[in-house]
Amino acid sequence: MDGISALDDAVDALADRLRRLPESTLRAGAGAAGLRCARELARRAQLLERPGREPAVMPDAGMFAVGDQVAVAGHDLADALRAMPGADAELREALALVRSVR
Repeated sequence: MDGISALDDAVDALADRLRRLPESTLRAGAGAAGLRCARELARRAQLLERPGREPAVMPDAGMFAVGDQVAVAGHDLADALRAMPGADAELREALALVRSVR
């Protein structure tokens, strides 16, 4: 498995975990942590895809959508990294970010 596939897998695992969490856990901080992660993944993808442009901030679509937001942003970043051979540092940072969300 290549590194980008590992990122895709980690993003899927986090997104699935967030989708299954009860409302009480999402309200207790998991939803906010997921949104922070999704926003950072989206920011990183935009910086790679459109260097020199200010990234747009991913909106807060509500705690029940945060798993989907992580999935979309994470896979967008993986696709951007696939188009940039040699972006190993960015890949490692993204993988660490996704794996750090509790």
